This record gives sequence, structure tokens and C-alpha cells, in this order.
Amino acid sequence: MGRDGHLRLGFERRGPTTVLTERRFTLPLQALEPVDLDGAGVATLMLLNPTGGLLGGDRLDTVVTVGAGGRVCLTTPAATRVYRSARAPAIQRFTATVGPGAALEYVPDHLIPSPGARLEQTTEIILAGDATAIVLDAWAVGRAARGEAWRFDALDIATVVSDGSGPLLIERARLDADALLRGWPGGLGAAEGMAYVATLAALAPARADWEAVVQEARAALEETATGGRHGVTALARGGLLARLLAPTAPALHACVERLWALCRRRLLGLPPLDLRKL
Repeated sequence: MGRDGHLRLGFERRGPTTVLTERRFTLPLQALEPVDLDGAGVATLMLLNPTGGLLGGDRLDTVVTVGAGGRVCLTTPAATRVYRSARAPAIQRFTATVGPGAALEYVPDHLIPSPGARLEQTTEIILAGDATAIVLDAWAVGRAARGEAWRFDALDIATVVSDGSGPLLIERARLDADALLRGWPGGLGAAEGMAYVATLAALAPARADWEAVVQEARAALEETATGGRHGVTALARGGLLARLLAPTAPALHACVERLWALCRRRLLGLPPLDLRKL
């Protein structure tokens, strides 16, 4: 029958550090204590789903507010399983408001849809004019090693990032069982035979040197020999978009970490962040 889960987080800048000022949740959503992993004043926090995955009928809502000047990194402990659903899809929504001069890094691990899984996921971020966001969306085509690639029923993933002048990024991927049954995975596309798909967006409306960042990102990914595919482009305004295809999870992580590290350095002036996941 599914569960309704809610998580609300609020952050404020106090002196050189960012602190958690609001945390309210109802299971199956939960959040750990924030930590400053590298002494740079960034509040890094794990978002949890103790049930082990997303089930049909789940409705999970996360709302985040980052106050002026705050620095926040949100991630997950591991990949998220999306289980088979005979009826209603799992619905997962993430909404964030990033205040003046603040920065949000939202880098969850990838989704793994099981055969018959149905998921609707929405990420919406509203930026102040001089705010920054780095956003990752990644998913597997299924448990490919077990012969379960492209056997989910429906996957609908949307990302919208905007500021006071309007949208910076509108991104949506929708795959359903009808398209899969028509043989699409055997024809054009199908992630070029890769098992993992990711999109990383870096957004900062006040910046204008995006072509230089794009060129550096392309060079960095070329140097990351993973056997995958990639493409990086500047958005029409205020950001860049990178698409990644990878044959394995370690290859995906290598590409994401390289690109994330570059964006952190160029946009935030910070070194790579070691999330210390086991």
C-alpha cells in the first residue's frame, strides 16, 4: 500500500560554518547528523530510507532550505532500489530553495529499478541570483548482471532548476513498458549498451565563463578511461550539463567524482570531497 514519508531540513550560515537549524521527518525518510568532512564549513548530510528501497505506493517528499551564505552537501549512503509494483508507482520528490550566496550539492547515489518497477521522481531547485547548485541524477538500466536490463515498467525522472529570471534547466526522462515492449532497447539508443546513465548539472546564474568550464570538463572526462561515453555542453544561461554512460558502477563513480571535483573547484573554490562511504 505504500507509505507517506516527509523530510524537512533547514540550514543557516553561522560564522565560518553551516549548521542544521531544522530537521523534521516521518519514516520512511530520515536524515543523519551533519558533519564538516574537510573543515571547509560545508554541512554534509546523509539522506536515509531505512526500509531499503522504494515500494509501489510510496510518496516521499523532501524539502530543503539553505539560508544566505550556507554551504550544504546532501547525499545517500548507497544506491536506492526501486521494487516491483503491481499498481501505483513510487513517487519521490525533492524540493530545495538556495538563498543568496549559498551553495547546494545534491549528489545521491544511483537508482536501481527492479523488473516491474514504477517510479515518478521530481527534483526542483530554486536559486537566488548568486547561488550555486551541483545536481546529480543517476540510474541503472536494471540489474544487468542478472539479465534484468530494461525490464522496469515505468521510469519518469524530471529535474527543474530556476532562478528569479526563469528556468535554467528543464530535464525529463520518461521510459515506460509500452516503449520497451516495442523493442526500443534493441534499436536506436538503449544507452549504447551501457548499464548506467547519469546527468550532472552545475548551475550558477551569476557566472558567465561556462565555455571554459565545459572545455575543462570534457578534457577531464577524456582522461578518465572507463570505457563509457560522455557529453558536456553549456546551458543557454547559467550552467552546464553533462551526460554520462558507463558500463559498470565503479566506472560511473569515477566519472562522477572527476566531474564533481572539477565543478567544486571552479564554482566553489573547494577541493574534492571524500564522502567516506564504505
